[in-house]
Amino acid sequence: MRKIHPAAIIEDGAVLGEDIVVEAHAFISANSKIGDKSEIRQGAQVLGSTIIGEHVRIYPYAIIGGDPQDISFKVGEISRVIIGDNTTVREFVTINGGSQKGDFTTRVGKNCFVMNYCHIAHDCTLHDNVILANSATLAGHVEVGKNTVIGGLTPVHQFVKIGEGCMIGGASALSQDVPPFCLAEGNRAVLRGLNLVGLRRRESKNDIDALNSAYKKLFKSNCPIKQSAEEILQATDNEKVRILCEFILNTKRGIPYERVSNEKV
Repeated sequence: MRKIHPAAIIEDGAVLGEDIVVEAHAFISANSKIGDKSEIRQGAQVLGSTIIGEHVRIYPYAIIGGDPQDISFKVGEISRVIIGDNTTVREFVTINGGSQKGDFTTRVGKNCFVMNYCHIAHDCTLHDNVILANSATLAGHVEVGKNTVIGGLTPVHQFVKIGEGCMIGGASALSQDVPPFCLAEGNRAVLRGLNLVGLRRRESKNDIDALNSAYKKLFKSNCPIKQSAEEILQATDNEKVRILCEFILNTKRGIPYERVSNEKV
C-alpha cells in the first residue's frame, strides 16, 4: 500500500512502485521512476529522468537528478540518474544528472550509503556497497569501485578513479587514481598502504598475503611502478593481484605515492 502525503507534489507521468512512502513537500518529476518499498522523505526532490530502485531511502531535502554543474550543459538535454536497490541517501545530498560528455547518466550502485551534505557530480559512477561520509564531494566523471569508503570532508578531482575495496581518509584531497585495496589519505592524498581492515573483512589470508607482496614490489622498490606491474602481472595467478596491477597499467591520472627517490608515475 502506498503512503503518499497530500502535500507531496507528484507530476503526471511519474511511475511509482508498490508500498512506497512519499512524505509532505517531496517532489517527484514526470520522468522519474520509483521502485517498490522506497521512501522519499519530507522535502526531498527527485528531478529529471531519475530511476530509483527498490528499498531506497531518500532523506529530507536531498536533491536527486538536478542539472549537471557543467557550463556546456543546455537545459533540455538528456540527463539522468540511476540509483540501485537498498541505497540510502541522507539529508541535503545532491546527485546531479549525467551530461553529453559521458553517456548522460550518473550512477549510484546497490547498497550504497551516502551521508549528509555529500555531492555526486555529473557522470559519476559509484559501484555497489560504497560509503561516502559526511560532506565528501565527487567532481564530474569520478568512478568509485565497490566496497570503497570515502571519509568525510574529502573532495575528489574530476576523472579520478578509485579502485574497489579502498579507504580514503577523512579531510583528504584526492587528485590522482587510487589502486584497488589501498588506503590513501592526506592533502594531497597519497598511498599509505593496503586497506587491511577492509581486506580482512572480505578476502582470504592467501589473497591478503599475495597483495602484500605485490604492494611491496610496486611501491617499496626502486623499479618504475608500471614496469613492476607488468612483471607481477605476468608472474601471478592471483585474481586480486591481477586487478591491482591492471588498474595501475591503465591509470590516466597517475598514482599518488611517495618514494625516497621522488620517482613519479
